[in-house]
Amino acid sequence: MDRSAIVLDGRCAWPAGTPPCTAVARLLVVHHTTSPRRQALLEAVLSGAGDGAIQDVTVLARPALAATAIDVLGADGDLLGTPATLGYVPGALQHFLGQIDDPCLGAALRRPYGPYVHGDGDPPGAVRAVEAITRGLGWRRAQARWRCSATRAGRTSRPAGSLAPRWRQA
Repeated sequence: MDRSAIVLDGRCAWPAGTPPCTAVARLLVVHHTTSPRRQALLEAVLSGAGDGAIQDVTVLARPALAATAIDVLGADGDLLGTPATLGYVPGALQHFLGQIDDPCLGAALRRPYGPYVHGDGDPPGAVRAVEAITRGLGWRRAQARWRCSATRAGRTSRPAGSLAPRWRQA
């Protein structure tokens, strides 16, 4: 039976006919979503994390400026979503990671996490910044790094929906 649930803004949603929020593990998705394209990426992340093939996991999504140390301590792992800005992490995710530093430092050692970064402003630099901060927290990357790059079809015409993603292991 699929008991995975998605919790968004404190509300639990689950497939019809399953008990509410009976998941064993909790995945916290902390995101800084500042544009429609980044919102689409967040929705894809939540869709993948809440896939029916993944059982016994509750997914909790929080904006970076609203997420707290209590959210972190109540979860078993984290996905950190951010745009890349000039090769670094914008202030919202920095604020989140800075405010959880003291309360979570000893309590969340070896915690599994994964970043997802969107942007044209040096995403590898932003990933390195997230890795440096999470290394300081004592967290560990849960999965090898993957990179998705999207190219636009045609150089002069850029119609909506012309992005073609390509995945490769980084």
